[in-house]
Amino acid sequence: MQKLKIIENDPWLEPYSSALEGRHQHAIDKEMELTGGKINLSDFATGHLFFGLHRTEQGWVFREWAPNATAIFMVGDFNGWKQSSEYQLKKTDNGVWELQLPAKAVKHGDLYKLIVQWDGGSGERIPAWAQRVVQDEETKVFSAQVWSPEFRYKFKITDFKPTTDPLLIYECHIGMSGEAEKVSTYNSFRESILPRIAKMGYNCIQIMAVQEHPYYGSFGYHVSSFFAASSRFGTPEELKALIDEAHSLGICVIMDIVHSHAVKNEIEGLGRFDGTPDQYFYADAKREHPAWDSLCFDYGKNEVLHFLLSNCKYWLEEYHFDGFRFDGVTSMLYYSHGLGESFSNYADYYNGYQDDNAICYLTLANRVIHQVNPFAVTIAEEMSGMPELAASFHDGGIGFDYRMAMGIPDFWIKTIKEKKDEDWKPGHIFWELTNRRFGEKTVSYAESHDQALVGDKTIIFRLIDSDMYWHMQKGDTTFKVDRGIALHKMIRLITATTINGAYLNFMGNEFGHPEWIDFPRSGNGWSHKYARRQWSLVDNTKLMYHYLGDFDKAMIDLIRSVPGFNLAPIFQLWDKSNDQMLAYQRGNLLFVFNFHPTNSYTDYGILVQPGKYKIILDTDSKEFGGFGLSDDTVEHLSLYDPVHASHNKEWLKLYIPARSALVLQREGSDPVIS
Repeated sequence: MQKLKIIENDPWLEPYSSALEGRHQHAIDKEMELTGGKINLSDFATGHLFFGLHRTEQGWVFREWAPNATAIFMVGDFNGWKQSSEYQLKKTDNGVWELQLPAKAVKHGDLYKLIVQWDGGSGERIPAWAQRVVQDEETKVFSAQVWSPEFRYKFKITDFKPTTDPLLIYECHIGMSGEAEKVSTYNSFRESILPRIAKMGYNCIQIMAVQEHPYYGSFGYHVSSFFAASSRFGTPEELKALIDEAHSLGICVIMDIVHSHAVKNEIEGLGRFDGTPDQYFYADAKREHPAWDSLCFDYGKNEVLHFLLSNCKYWLEEYHFDGFRFDGVTSMLYYSHGLGESFSNYADYYNGYQDDNAICYLTLANRVIHQVNPFAVTIAEEMSGMPELAASFHDGGIGFDYRMAMGIPDFWIKTIKEKKDEDWKPGHIFWELTNRRFGEKTVSYAESHDQALVGDKTIIFRLIDSDMYWHMQKGDTTFKVDRGIALHKMIRLITATTINGAYLNFMGNEFGHPEWIDFPRSGNGWSHKYARRQWSLVDNTKLMYHYLGDFDKAMIDLIRSVPGFNLAPIFQLWDKSNDQMLAYQRGNLLFVFNFHPTNSYTDYGILVQPGKYKIILDTDSKEFGGFGLSDDTVEHLSLYDPVHASHNKEWLKLYIPARSALVLQREGSDPVIS
């Protein structure tokens, strides 16, 4: 067998070549087993077209996989919720049950469930492949719903291709996207929030909590119905209209897909669907996730692979999503779920405690997704650093397009919490932000929704704390507010401009949304007060929030103005720990940071390419809530130095205020990356 390219690119993987080659061959063998070599994997992943309830020329057909069931009845509005022979399914082959119905037997909007019987018991169940599930507002009971509207949504844009150079992701949650203390909707998001995102310059939205989940406060991570878009936010047609509108604005749409675990609920979810604990999940000690109170899929079962791979294809084809951010990948990769692991050396990734079936599934999922849509985006939320995760399948990798750079927000939190301002080391910051695997693209971010949840704090809240409540009005700021606003901009600028693939921001964090996220629960009186976004704060020009929002837009616009920005190599030009100064070059842009809390520098020299430089972004500008200490209209000429002339370097002398950063462009040259 020819050596895998991932091993050629990283000789440190050589001792583990047999494990890597074994994983790669496992995926090849499994794909052959599933397809028989006669179809491609995308053709195999069509379970959603077979299972569930479907309208046919003859009427309706319903199918379900339940190998341990002894009888299954469909009950609902159409038969008074009582078991009857005309709505009894018949068992066919391989544990599949089927029911043929005339056209008048059910109608659009009818609610229904299954009564599944097995030896020794029975229970109500939501069909596993249900594509529409709703909750009764009074009883809070979930039911499947017949969804066959007279006018199905017809997409206006059918050939959308995401812009990925770079991918600028706005992470969002539909339900908490409005300002009112209630659950917001697909329609309100489309009408009110999408225009904001487009104006801010982001070219991708990552939507959380799309798959139906019984408990709103789970943030969508305890999924019950994998093929149903959450009805809390509206109808399938309204979600499709949202995605279509995003595409018309040049914004691609990816969803958080949860295949790492499932809710334990048996009536609403898949737990003991046919009376057995191991229909979809592991049956032994691996069945329950020890930290998440959820169930773990058995990725070794072909029926489970069929279910999950079909789920990937369904969201791409039915809703025109442009890809996925796979949640909880670390939990999938390891039998330990990554809990208590240090991952301090390569051996930790190849010591036999990895779930090879899960690794195989993730590899096949990426195969399916990119067969369905070659332009689709896949992102792995993974914190262990497994090497081949975001390498292509052909190179021997698992095949994700990006991996989340989860160490970056952890680094920022640790720095803010544990280090005095004068101990911040710019060189260390630069190393943390640019330390990544060769050939693997990452999603860099200063904070996501994780850092905004109750029990944690956003960056702005850590920096400003209680002063946020009283001193964010212009003319009434404190030292703490001024410091927080300055560092908030600098942290985002250095994180966003050192990317090698994508940048992510969570909804509202760009303007320093105050406080935390706390979904309605018994502990807060089922309040929506903290499960919303207060857009009026950034819209109010009397408050300081709009400065942060304006800066974020300017930063994103700058990145988008340079074609291929994320492809340009980054060269560190200057790192002076005592001065807390850092400078790096990307293409024809120069980034200069002064992290010192008190020292401003006059005529500070940095060795650069000869030329004329103009400031194009200044964190200390008054338009961004700074002090405006620099004259940004001044052009800066590099100064000849015979000592460095042979290296084509000259001195650029700058005035750089404390706690500020400058972006300069070398004039007479195009910023386009060659």
